[in-house]
Amino acid sequence: MIERTLHISPGPSSPEDRFERFRLIEWWDQAKLSNAKVLVAGAGALGNEIVKNLALLGIGNILIADMDRVENSNLSRSVLYRESDNGRFKADVAAEAAKAIYPEICVHAFNGNVVHDLGMGAFRWADVIIAGLDNREARLTINRHCHKINRPWIDGAIEAISGTARVFLPGDEPCYECTMSQTDWKLLQARRSCNLLSRSDMEQGKTPTTPTIASIVAAVQCQEAVKLLHGLPTIAGHGWVFQGLSADSYLVDYQRKDDCLSHETLGRIHSLDAGVDDMPIGDLLGEARRLVPGARLELCRDVLQSLDCPRCGQSEELFVSLGKVRAEKAFCPNCPGVRRAVKTFFQIADEPGLLDKTLGQIGVPPLDVIIARNGAQAVGLELAADRQRVLGPLCLETEALSWE
Repeated sequence: MIERTLHISPGPSSPEDRFERFRLIEWWDQAKLSNAKVLVAGAGALGNEIVKNLALLGIGNILIADMDRVENSNLSRSVLYRESDNGRFKADVAAEAAKAIYPEICVHAFNGNVVHDLGMGAFRWADVIIAGLDNREARLTINRHCHKINRPWIDGAIEAISGTARVFLPGDEPCYECTMSQTDWKLLQARRSCNLLSRSDMEQGKTPTTPTIASIVAAVQCQEAVKLLHGLPTIAGHGWVFQGLSADSYLVDYQRKDDCLSHETLGRIHSLDAGVDDMPIGDLLGEARRLVPGARLELCRDVLQSLDCPRCGQSEELFVSLGKVRAEKAFCPNCPGVRRAVKTFFQIADEPGLLDKTLGQIGVPPLDVIIARNGAQAVGLELAADRQRVLGPLCLETEALSWE
């Protein structure tokens, strides 16, 4: 159910109305789309088609998040990029292209890693998240964020000339983690070395795709988003699969796993008039305990505190998101061949040496949501003062749809 008062659609369309043909669809409400807020995660082949479709549909507000730059191999699969864009951030180019397609759109680029650099508050800003990603870690991160802040997300995956699209709703529906097999978990674990640091060799794999399958899957993703925004039934709980060689398509059913770790939804999120660099952790802990007595702070990602050599005793403090550090970094510079121990944390209580630091100093991204937790009690603390920093012009529109 959507709980929000939207603008009244204009009256009879005129010949100059660019959305005239859409309005001939009986249930279509263009105002719902012009008011919508969509986070597009990934600006590769799928992301290009997603952004293009959203702009053509008249989606009013889009945040595009991607960490990569345009290179020659993107030009054969990405409709928004040109040879002159080589070396530029994909999100920047995609945002400019969306504006060229639909000048009235409000679009902003976020140049960063969706897993480590994009705070959960960006997901909370959006009405729906559409992902065009190529790895399981990013999908799992999006899935857990979306469940915590009660947002639907639409996943797409492509390989060669086949692909799949699926909708995940918070609540009692199966989620992405519910669909993961033992093979998925093994492949996800293979991206990390034995000491949990990221393996650079596992991040170089390139999935073979074509622009045709990207267009097909992204079209289904965007069509499901239109249905969601109109309050219509979607394929939630199923996966739409397209087999390119045979041109067959079908739905597969997913089952909800009651013991899945992604299913927590925060009942309350408190917006703080502070950003990631403004408030010492000790002050944030005090605010957390005002809302939840006896609370600890819980971060939504593991922080690598230090690398400690067992031979020479040297400890190197890092305070960064765990996945941002490569496995090669684990070896002690003073002791050839000796692997250092990885010291991490994701909760903070009264640990000395941390309370005077800001969240930014320990690797928490701007506009993140920190959880104040004590047993079954949990309240989200959003670092709302970072909205301008992350959302740019989109921060002027902060009210999102409420999904039940």
